[in-house]
Amino acid sequence: MILSATYLALFLSAFGAATLLPLQSEAVLVGMLFSGMHPVWTLLTVATVGNVLGSVVNWVLGRYVERWRDRRWFPVRPERLAKAQADYHRYGRWSLLLSWMPIIGDPLTVVAGVMREPLWSFVLICTIAKAGRYVALATVSLQVLS
Repeated sequence: MILSATYLALFLSAFGAATLLPLQSEAVLVGMLFSGMHPVWTLLTVATVGNVLGSVVNWVLGRYVERWRDRRWFPVRPERLAKAQADYHRYGRWSLLLSWMPIIGDPLTVVAGVMREPLWSFVLICTIAKAGRYVALATVSLQVLS
C-alpha cells in the first residue's frame, strides 16, 4: 500500500509539473532515488509517463484554446500567441525536444496543440525529451551517491 502511494506521489508530481502549474517533480524523483527502496527503471517510467500525460493535457488545452482568443479574459495577448505560433511553425515539431525545459517547455506543449501537431508525434517526441531529462537526472544523482 505504501509502495503504491509512493509511486502515485511521483506520478502526480510529474503530471502536475508538466502542466502549466508551477510544480516540480525532480526533487521527488531524486528523493526516491536516494532512498534506494525503489527500482530505478520503475521510478523513471512512472515519472516519464506522468510527465508526458501532463503534457498531453497542455496539448489538449492548446487544441481548444483558440476558440476563446478574442475574449477579454484570454490569458495571452494575440501578438504573443501569433509569435509563439510563428516560432513553432519555423522550428517545427522537433522544438518539442525542448519540452523538458523549465519556463519554455510547458507553453511549448500548449502551442503544439494550437498548431495541431498530431498526437502520435507529440507523444513520441515529448517522451524522448522527458525520459532523457529524467535519465540524465538519475544518472547524476546516482553518481553523487556512489
